Amino acid sequence: MPDMPECNVSELLSVLISREVNDWETCACGALSQIPAAGLLLAEATHAPHAQFIIRSSAYFDQVGYDMHFLAQRGQLDLFFISGIQIDQEGNFNLHVIGDADAPDMRLPGAYGTAMLYYTAKRIILFRTEHTRRTFVEKVDFKSGSLQTPPKVRRNTEGVKVITPMAIMDYDFKAGRFKLTSVNPGYTAKDVQDNTAFDLGDISNVEMTKPITAEDLHILRTVVRERMIETGTYPIFAKEGLLPA
Repeated sequence: MPDMPECNVSELLSVLISREVNDWETCACGALSQIPAAGLLLAEATHAPHAQFIIRSSAYFDQVGYDMHFLAQRGQLDLFFISGIQIDQEGNFNLHVIGDADAPDMRLPGAYGTAMLYYTAKRIILFRTEHTRRTFVEKVDFKSGSLQTPPKVRRNTEGVKVITPMAIMDYDFKAGRFKLTSVNPGYTAKDVQDNTAFDLGDISNVEMTKPITAEDLHILRTVVRERMIETGTYPIFAKEGLLPA
């Protein structure tokens, strides 16, 4: 396997996220979603020129003319991004509190409709800039969103994936748990399991994630960086989080 060029975590995740975007899709990310925004614009600049984006806090917010919540309820939102403070094996994520909900150690911003989008968007990408046992916990302290749906409740979700600096995991709806799909260059499946508080099952034959390339980074650091600054799409992140070419 070729060596992966040097990059920071934001750049790595942006490239991996961009690969999940298909052309002609309608994709959205909420507030403070700098990394997904960069990933979406990288996809637009490479393989998905016809995709439509709803990126809060940017010129892309009104691109499709509809609020992402309404689109999702109509079954028209193809891809949405969520970053939970805690994520557990069953696919629950926490954006509300750390500790006891009635007397929390820490109170978080909350979900602002994300729980509904978790049910109604066709595909979900959960992402984190760290892969540790404090994030990937055995059981979340509070369920801000859940993948456990009662049998008679219709759910639009077709796929859920987790992307971290270490690995990519997919949710198995039949088994009701996450499984390790691939390990990013520089890590092993054991590294991932050691930094995950829940059991990932059989990790003996997990493949390696396709490395990001120098071309990926060049486009991200030039075309995407300039586009983010030009459109006011998290310009400070673009200047500081994406390295100059």
